[in-house]
Amino acid sequence: MDFSIIFGNLDIYFEGLKNTLILVSISLVIGLIFAVPLAVLRTSKNLAVSGPIQAYVYCFRGTPLLVQMFIIYYGMGQFEPIKASFLWFFFKEAYFCALFAFTLNTCAYTIEIIRGAIENTPHGEVEAAKAAGMSNFLRFRRIILPSAFRRALPTYSNEIIFMLHGSSLASVITIIDITGAARIVNSRYYSPYEAFLTAAVFYMAITFIIIWLIKKLEIRWFAHLRRE
Repeated sequence: MDFSIIFGNLDIYFEGLKNTLILVSISLVIGLIFAVPLAVLRTSKNLAVSGPIQAYVYCFRGTPLLVQMFIIYYGMGQFEPIKASFLWFFFKEAYFCALFAFTLNTCAYTIEIIRGAIENTPHGEVEAAKAAGMSNFLRFRRIILPSAFRRALPTYSNEIIFMLHGSSLASVITIIDITGAARIVNSRYYSPYEAFLTAAVFYMAITFIIIWLIKKLEIRWFAHLRRE
């Protein structure tokens, strides 16, 4: 194993690390912002409200992320109205296409995670809120959503890690993420072992940090459940 190849190209890996963290963090934040209200609407018994959201979730959970990214990156240019509009300023950039695909994908998964947590809210908590005279909005804000977020946290942590690993697909559309950096190093030196093993170490380090942060958050959020 030639360590000089690894240490001589760390600047490329750190550039890839920066792009990976930006793509993943922005897509997760935007996806979560949209997922919360959509998950609440997804629990509606009115099919006209929940139906379109269910169809969106089904489409993005039922197709691979790579296919979604290809459709956005290669497909948008086939529509003349898009090319003639201000949207083309964004869709002509690989970075935005990857960010858009990641956001839509993680939003769909997050909707289902939060929906399941909302529907598993103990009936007694909801009834107590109703007995206290809380409005529907107030029940969601003070009782249902805080309780749902606590239950959803372990599952959502897996979504964060899956999104991190899925971001490696961004290199396929010319973005220099961690995997893209490994591909550049491999093309220069024809040393796949050193190139991709280094990428794996970066991914593992980020994953361990995410797990550690989630554990700290779980300890804080579930402190009231711990026995003295």
